[in-house]
Amino acid sequence: MKLALGLDLYRGATLEMPVARVQLAESLGFHSVWTAEAYGSDALSPLAYLAAVTSRIKLGTGVVQIAARTPAATAMHALTIDAMAGGGRVIIGLGVSGPQIVEGWYGQPWGNPNQRLREYVSIMHKVFDREPLTNDGPEFPLPYAGPGAVGQGKPLRSILHPAGRVEIWLAAGGPLNTALSAEIADGMLPMGWGADGPAVYGPSLDKGFARRGERPADFEIFGGVTIEITDDVRGALDAKKPLTAMYVGGMGSATHNYHREAMARRGFPEAAERIHELWLAGRRDEAVAAVPDEYLDDGNLIGSLQRIRDRWEPLTRMGLTGLTVRAEDDVALEVIADLAGTRDTIEELS
Repeated sequence: MKLALGLDLYRGATLEMPVARVQLAESLGFHSVWTAEAYGSDALSPLAYLAAVTSRIKLGTGVVQIAARTPAATAMHALTIDAMAGGGRVIIGLGVSGPQIVEGWYGQPWGNPNQRLREYVSIMHKVFDREPLTNDGPEFPLPYAGPGAVGQGKPLRSILHPAGRVEIWLAAGGPLNTALSAEIADGMLPMGWGADGPAVYGPSLDKGFARRGERPADFEIFGGVTIEITDDVRGALDAKKPLTAMYVGGMGSATHNYHREAMARRGFPEAAERIHELWLAGRRDEAVAAVPDEYLDDGNLIGSLQRIRDRWEPLTRMGLTGLTVRAEDDVALEVIADLAGTRDTIEELS
């Protein structure tokens, strides 16, 4: 089981880079470190910073929003950061976000998200391969010849040569984007993967791999896990409920809320709908109370060291190739590194 370190820098009103923790994760054999973006700090700039203070750990975006940048611009970011990092270290995780951010923050049309992702990845691959940049799709026509064009667009190719291979992973929850991940990407960042993840996502993954011709041996699926060492499991679960209720209840609209859908996929559809109803009705305390303990406890490692050890082995049977870890202290990172055996990776490289 590979381990990744998840950074939630995008949530803060100020930006503080946890360099020492990232360096610790690298020393413990973690596969990668991941940043994200919403409508504040961006996901790519921190990776450029981390490239300068690390030497081996992969640098991933989980995720960059495709409405924020053209595919060529994201590819340029990736190539530039990877060149500074020494090559072969950047993973671009792509996501569509929701209509509230796409249309309200970026001023872009919601359009057809699945088609946009398909074209986005195709264009990025052409940039990485230094092919003349053309695209016949409706979402990103290149060269552009629509309203306002002067007809002088040229199919250019990247001046910068890749320093190494840049991977592209897709964030996916529903069947269309799950199948697309299997068809065209190097990995998937699933929303709502639980113990029954292989059964829920499997048919869509199989459909995508069939279109591709086979499942690549190195195709990755990284889920998420929080590790918290504490003697107060009840208090730790209660502390997580307000943020969970806000995401499930209010991070999106009545028709588009990926966090609500993710909770439903994890086996809690009634709770997800109830939290959503209460949140929109302004009954926020009730929405928080409606978050199931089991939802927070399943798939996370919370409690004493013995409880964490007891709950580790089931996580390894969920069909994932890696876990993106969120932890508030260094001891937790060392504990999960020992459980996953990632220190052995460092010894093999030494």
